[in-house]
Amino acid sequence: MMKIKFFLISLLVFSILAFPVLAHCPLCTAGAAFVAGGAVVFGVHRMVIGVFIGAFAVSMGIWFGRAIKKKFMPFQKTAIVLVSYLLTILPIWPFLKDSHPLLLNLIGDYGSLLNRTYMIDYFIAGSIIGSFIVIIAPFLSEKITSIRNGKHTPFQGIVLTFLLLITAGILLQLMLHVE
Repeated sequence: MMKIKFFLISLLVFSILAFPVLAHCPLCTAGAAFVAGGAVVFGVHRMVIGVFIGAFAVSMGIWFGRAIKKKFMPFQKTAIVLVSYLLTILPIWPFLKDSHPLLLNLIGDYGSLLNRTYMIDYFIAGSIIGSFIVIIAPFLSEKITSIRNGKHTPFQGIVLTFLLLITAGILLQLMLHVE
């Protein structure tokens, strides 16, 4: 009973002392987590699941990085994003690990750097793709706004991020479904 009272009092104090923060995009973060969870249920390829979980991890890191106003070290936001990514991806990786050979046959004799077989993990590769999409989406949104002479459509960043993630997921699913 004492623990419940302490919890309720703590919750009340934190609620009163809470202050608004400018988050990266809570809707993007929640949406990425929702889509990744839905992908698991529907049996989507692990690389596609990696895209959405990687996007979720980076977007959470950006969100937390912006919420912490005090600067403790250089490259603090980058470090927070990296830690968020690692703390999200590494615990999930053993369950979604999916390694396959990739023959890179560009130039040179077999065994040279651009002509050899590499093992890649589809889940990790997908999470890197999703992370990259979340990182470049705000820049693309700004570019679209500048092309449209400063006109910004409602929820442009969210829509653009989701469109890029869903497009990448569909393309990867179609390409990998052939196997």
